[in-house]
Amino acid sequence: MPSDDVFVVLCTAPADPEVVARLARGLVESRLAACVNVIPGLRSFYRWEGAVQDDGESQLLIKTTGARLEALKAHLAEHHPYDLPEILALPVRHGGAAYLDWVREETAG
Repeated sequence: MPSDDVFVVLCTAPADPEVVARLARGLVESRLAACVNVIPGLRSFYRWEGAVQDDGESQLLIKTTGARLEALKAHLAEHHPYDLPEILALPVRHGGAAYLDWVREETAG
C-alpha cells in the first residue's frame, strides 16, 4: 500500500457527543486524520458476548493516508472506549485531486 494512498476509515462510537468529539479532535490534532465527520443517530444491531445488542451509536468517517493508517489504528485502540472498536479502512480509488492532496497535506508528519 503506497503511503500517499487516501483511505476513509469507518469507526462506530458511543452516542455520547463528548466521547465522539474527543476521539475526532484527537485524531485531527495529532494529524492522524485530515477530517472526521460524525454522523449521530446510528442504531446498531450486533452479536456481542453471546447476545444480540441494540445500541445507539455515532459513525465516524475518518479521512487519512496509508502512511498514517497504522498510527491511527493504534490511537483508536488506545483511546476508544470499546473493547473492540470497529476500524474498517476503505481505499479511495477516485476523488477530487485537490481534496485528496489536502488530505495528504493535513496528515503529513
